[in-house]
Amino acid sequence: MLRTFALCCGLLALPTLASAEVELSFYGGAQSAPASDVVIRDDSVIPDSNFSQSWEGRSASAPIYYGIRVTRWQSPVFGFGLDLAHNKIYPKDDVLPTGFSVLEFTDGLNTLTVNAYRRWPNMLGDVTPYVGGGLGLAIPHVEVTHGASETFGYQLTGPAATWIAGARYPISDQWSVFGEYKGTFTSNVGELDTGGKIETDVFTNAVNLGVSFNF
Repeated sequence: MLRTFALCCGLLALPTLASAEVELSFYGGAQSAPASDVVIRDDSVIPDSNFSQSWEGRSASAPIYYGIRVTRWQSPVFGFGLDLAHNKIYPKDDVLPTGFSVLEFTDGLNTLTVNAYRRWPNMLGDVTPYVGGGLGLAIPHVEVTHGASETFGYQLTGPAATWIAGARYPISDQWSVFGEYKGTFTSNVGELDTGGKIETDVFTNAVNLGVSFNF
């Protein structure tokens, strides 16, 4: 997935418009998720079920929560780009429904989105506010264990959306720091090793701090 993201970043950085500004950003922070409804559809090992699961992000626990973003500013105010976010969700307080020993997306409730941005240079002196949003794909690491059934691996599970609001502050001609709120939505239909499915729609909320390099 990171190779695909790197290739897309390279395409965005091609000098098709000499005046365009390309910004490469890295961020981390505190990410959480409210409870979501989980549906298990299985006619073999795992009983069909429908329950509400509470989640938590544990952002600083390995593998940590992080994101990588490349943005091509086509003008002083409008830009577009790619955003890869390594979101995570664990069962809150490790509480799981009866029969489940693992139910989580901890090596990533990953999202890859194509985003558009609007910024306001010089609005607050050196501080530049911005907003953004986009659509893409959910590519989580699905981890479900119920008795002898164990599902463990990356899957393409459905669509994703993201929305962002933040502000950027330059620390040199090419480097800047930023802080933002970032929300995501993923609609997930994952395949279980039994041939069944797990379905859940998940929102995440994050407060991010990051650094950007402009070229």
